[in-house]
Amino acid sequence: MTSSNEALTTAENQSTAELLLEVSNQLAVIESLEGQLERLIEMTSAATGAARGTLFLNDPQTGELYSLVSRGEFKREIRILNNTGIAGQVFQTGEPLVVNNPYQHPDFDNLVDETTDFTTKNLICTPIKTMRGDIIGVGQALNKDADFTQADLTLFAAMITQASVVLQSTLFVERMERARRQEEDFLRVVSDVSSEIQLGPLLQKIMDAVTRMLNSERSTLFLNDEKTGELYTEVGQGLGASRIRFPNDVGIAGTVFTTRQSVNIPYAYADLRFNPEFDRQTDFFTRSILCVPLINKDGKTLGATQILNKRGGPFTDEDEARLRAFTAQISIALENAKLFEDVQNTKNYNESVLESMSNGVITIDEHHQIITCNSAGRRILQVREEDVIGQSVDDFFGGVNDWILDSVRAVDETHEIEIVMDKEIEFDGEKVSVNLTVQPLRGTRSMGMGSMLLLEDISSEKRVKSTMSRYMDPSVADKLIESGEELLGGVSSEATALFSDVRGFTTITEELGAQGTVTLLNEYFTLMVECIQQEGGMLDKFIGDAIMAVFGTPLAHEDDEDRAVRCAIAMLTELVEFNRLRVLHGTLPIQMGIGINTGAVVSGNIGSPKRMDYTVIGDAVNLAARLESACKEYSAQLLISEFTLAKLRGTYRTREVDLVVVKGKTEPVSVYEVLDYHNEATFPHMRDVLGLYQNGLESYRQARWAAAMQDFDAALKLNPADKLCEKYIQRCLHYEANPPGDDWDRVWTMTSK
Repeated sequence: MTSSNEALTTAENQSTAELLLEVSNQLAVIESLEGQLERLIEMTSAATGAARGTLFLNDPQTGELYSLVSRGEFKREIRILNNTGIAGQVFQTGEPLVVNNPYQHPDFDNLVDETTDFTTKNLICTPIKTMRGDIIGVGQALNKDADFTQADLTLFAAMITQASVVLQSTLFVERMERARRQEEDFLRVVSDVSSEIQLGPLLQKIMDAVTRMLNSERSTLFLNDEKTGELYTEVGQGLGASRIRFPNDVGIAGTVFTTRQSVNIPYAYADLRFNPEFDRQTDFFTRSILCVPLINKDGKTLGATQILNKRGGPFTDEDEARLRAFTAQISIALENAKLFEDVQNTKNYNESVLESMSNGVITIDEHHQIITCNSAGRRILQVREEDVIGQSVDDFFGGVNDWILDSVRAVDETHEIEIVMDKEIEFDGEKVSVNLTVQPLRGTRSMGMGSMLLLEDISSEKRVKSTMSRYMDPSVADKLIESGEELLGGVSSEATALFSDVRGFTTITEELGAQGTVTLLNEYFTLMVECIQQEGGMLDKFIGDAIMAVFGTPLAHEDDEDRAVRCAIAMLTELVEFNRLRVLHGTLPIQMGIGINTGAVVSGNIGSPKRMDYTVIGDAVNLAARLESACKEYSAQLLISEFTLAKLRGTYRTREVDLVVVKGKTEPVSVYEVLDYHNEATFPHMRDVLGLYQNGLESYRQARWAAAMQDFDAALKLNPADKLCEKYIQRCLHYEANPPGDDWDRVWTMTSK
């Protein structure tokens, strides 16, 4: 009997040895790690009678066990932390387990069963060890028809151990191959990116490369703007065409930029440095963040690169190292692109300045070839661009215009500026009076590069424009001159009139005296006129300390009403800074009121043959003046009519003030206050105050005096400086004591101008 058992054991050992040899042979002919794992699972499952098997390898970068293949219907990759579940316990302890009642086992994690609709009946699990004894993963066999035995575990462990040498070798080769491919991709990406010189396309290429290289969802490269102290980007992978700017010490990118230390956040919403506001704005969910500083070869920090949401898990130390290496390589390309962009911007800026100049500018090289001629120069010379560019200056100006060549030659000899005043240029019998300045051009090391000719047109048209530009925007003056006498003779049109007036000016003049008053007005008018011209309006006249401006004549824009309102807001905003400086210098601040109305006007040159002014007249102008006066009645600074409000295209913070009949009129007009010049300090709780005020106004018009006063009083508690609410409380008290008749039309009649 003993010899029979020994023979049986010998046969079993021989069968096991043959099986282990077969494992080595079959895995040796398979080149890919995935194929080896899949074959090993098939063999171990068949040998142990398991319905399913899974092999987990450890990812040391993420601390996870991951499965590349599995048997059965469940084919997707599994990732679990290497210290959770039975697989995690085996990996951590190195001790194999037989578990025939997994749901009773304290370490069993049924999450995978729940997500795959699978039931684990029993299992065996063993570590995968290298020849040195290092654990590189675990193997599992699941769901044998009968219970797993210790013999099953021994056989399963032997097969796993037999395969570990081949698996380790293949894993090493695949990692080396992956590293080689990554290196090749890295070098190819760096080469491709470094060949781009334009900043916009370069940023796009960098973000495409980084997103692809790190297998992430979104990436952004922020550059530092040294002029503004901001981090900015024009391109963000996954952001569309968004342009972002923020202070360079704010947020995660700002922290990385200022500290020069990388930040790797595996769970964004668990980190206090993360601001979820941008996620809410863009409907994006940030899971993980990797942000590294962008440092050039000289050690200067240029910006920061931020990568979001790596697919398959958090960012690793290897990801950070690769990103640092990549940003170090492309920093030179970025600096070159920024330099190129700066040069291009300077070139575009200079060209824009030249094209915007009313004086003609012509540049010639050292060989007297004409290189550039701006639009004003072509207009003065009455030529097309192709007729002047590339021409010899000697041929182009030769003959009747030889005096120009004399000046050019004088500059060539002396290298000094040459100025000629009030001369005539003649082309095709047409003469233009000009002042000529010839300026030598110098390159690096003071090398001569040619000359620049500046032609100032001092003809009658130029003189008219110079005069008109004093009371209207120069571009408007240009168009008006081009239109000739037609617009000057008298035109009916719709326009928006703006009146402004200084409050308490008599008191101010008494304190300042004559000289101080003139100085104050000059400083004040300079600021206000700049606001008018910035919006393309026409300064009609000064009336003492008052200003009258018009938007929409002599030439109209599509948004003249908005221009007038924006101008008024700018005037009040400038006045705040103006007053701050006055108080700083110990002088009294000034206040003003502004009225705006839109309607039909008549414009043209009005006056006597000896003195004429281009101005506008009409009821619309008069109403604007009355609204300016009404500012005192309602303790407001900016009032507009219902006619202006109806035509506004923009959105402004307004409230209806009253329904009024102004002095000299019979028809009521709805009047509105514009409040956009206020901030939280000057008008606290504006939204809540406006809501309460509107409720109070509705109750007032329904003659519900107590309800109206309750709302007005609540608004005053939020903003005690709101005089309009006080005014309506006084009215309510008056009407409560003296109820109006049934014919009350809710209209307030103004008795003064």
